[in-house]
Amino acid sequence: MKILVVSSFLPFPLHSGGHVRLYNLLRELSTRHKITLVCEKRAHQSEKDIKEVSKFCEEVFTVERKKQWSVENILKTSVSSLPFLLVGHTSAEMKKKIIELLNSKLFNVIHVETFYVYQNLPRTYLPTVLVEHNIEYLVYKRYMEVAPMYLRPLLAVDIKKIKIWEERFWKKASALVAVSEKEREQMKRADAVVVPNGVDTDVFVPKKKTYDRKAKHVLFIGDFKWIQNIQAVQWILKEIWPQIELNVGSSEQKVKLWIVGKHIPESLKALGTHNVLFEENAPDETWKIYQKADVLLAPIMVGGGTSYKILESMACGVPVVTTRLGVEGIGAKHEKEALVGKSAEEIAGLVEKALTNATLTQSLTKNARKLIEEKYSWKKIAKDLEAVYHNVTTSL
Repeated sequence: MKILVVSSFLPFPLHSGGHVRLYNLLRELSTRHKITLVCEKRAHQSEKDIKEVSKFCEEVFTVERKKQWSVENILKTSVSSLPFLLVGHTSAEMKKKIIELLNSKLFNVIHVETFYVYQNLPRTYLPTVLVEHNIEYLVYKRYMEVAPMYLRPLLAVDIKKIKIWEERFWKKASALVAVSEKEREQMKRADAVVVPNGVDTDVFVPKKKTYDRKAKHVLFIGDFKWIQNIQAVQWILKEIWPQIELNVGSSEQKVKLWIVGKHIPESLKALGTHNVLFEENAPDETWKIYQKADVLLAPIMVGGGTSYKILESMACGVPVVTTRLGVEGIGAKHEKEALVGKSAEEIAGLVEKALTNATLTQSLTKNARKLIEEKYSWKKIAKDLEAVYHNVTTSL
């Protein structure tokens, strides 16, 4: 099959969940199909990154990602029916390149990665498969609920626009893909299918080495360009971690909070204590980080889809302490594959339990790895996506 993939991002380096997803799917699909990729490229991405993705594609065409926060985009949004998100991803150059490819090559299907580049597609007879990482208007709505009051009216207007256009493209696509069952149920298409996020189970393997350290490490890992990660760490440092220090830190086994991510804000570092380690230069191979962690603390408050940090941690045999949002798209159950809490006090108690109850930890990690192997390996997920391609190309 010949597949034209249109994406809002170049999926390398693997610094976000979306990059991890598309990179691994391209890798798996390329063993059986011919892929052409048209995508946006950020300023920090290099020719080396393009070459890495080109390993799995016949051709890769990139267009420079426009600066989102510009006076031009803000003014366009204020007088347009398009939301700010779509204005920033509308590209005449991308549309021109897609038209050239459709006129010069034969494709069986167009795969669109995220709805907010769909407007760059010309009219075409080819079937289109739209893959949504999140239900974006709900992500922005959750953010609005915790945003400063003065921003909420503006966000509310833009969220209404996002909802209109997102639902419009859901209807327009030949097939619609969600990453979790919960999100599929929220889409207004009975034939929407779930193709979940996944893990490279050959790379993310259970810990094989026991590190002889004076302290156990409670890991938080995330990209701090996302405000939800900043908010999560603020909650940890202000409300959750002090209780863990009080209850566990006074025991013979010392405990450290290990916060890993690029560009950690100084405002967060100022909240740390001598038992908090901030790591901005950890290896990009995140499996190496999980191998040194004793517990993953992921109090997810805003977001959608499935969390890679949770999937990867489960694959590596690291017990997970999270919130309901952290597991709702995965299917993990409290005290079976993960520990799920709500309040700061409850989450702190669950971290303490994960650190001190070896029997529980062994059961959690065994069940979690089994869940990953059964549902979330990239080989299985790529086959699920192939089935979607097959359905839309044979139903014409």
